[in-house]
Amino acid sequence: MTIQNIIKEKNMSIYRLAKESGIPYATVNDICNGKTRLEKCSAETIYHLSKTLNITMEDLLAPCFIKRPTFENFKSAICHRLKELGDINFLINTLESTEIRDYFDMKWYPECFYLLAMLDYISRENSIPLCNDYDDLRLLKLEKPIYPSGILAIALTMKNNAILKEAEESSIPEFKHFNIIENEVRNVI
Repeated sequence: MTIQNIIKEKNMSIYRLAKESGIPYATVNDICNGKTRLEKCSAETIYHLSKTLNITMEDLLAPCFIKRPTFENFKSAICHRLKELGDINFLINTLESTEIRDYFDMKWYPECFYLLAMLDYISRENSIPLCNDYDDLRLLKLEKPIYPSGILAIALTMKNNAILKEAEESSIPEFKHFNIIENEVRNVI
């Protein structure tokens, strides 16, 4: 969970965190807004922030050391998770986590929107109403479409952009909504 999520969960403002921790407001503001990397802060700063937030220093720093996989690997992992858990358990697992919001807060927008699209798609497939916790994110989308690497490779090799257009037309609506071109999420090996 990112520092932004933690202060939101604790219903705390950046100003209050600064005041209670004794860390200058400008420093806390820069950390919370991504201008200053938390893992580059002094141990003293991390100590005071974690003590004020009532979490361990390790938990505060953990999101800083998450290595971002390639988007193709991320998609594959999500599809495998769906296959392993099944539709309903996948929905429950995803809704009980803060993963979607965490990705958004880390500015990992493709991952955030892919997981949200998967959640919405599986909800539709099972006639389950959408969780409105993410309605604000549903108003957003990626600037440019993201195509599966296989489709891009074929289009480039054949020098045929019609392949990209075809992929867009057959894309699952929930993914296409976020400008992610995806037409197969269940056929994973």
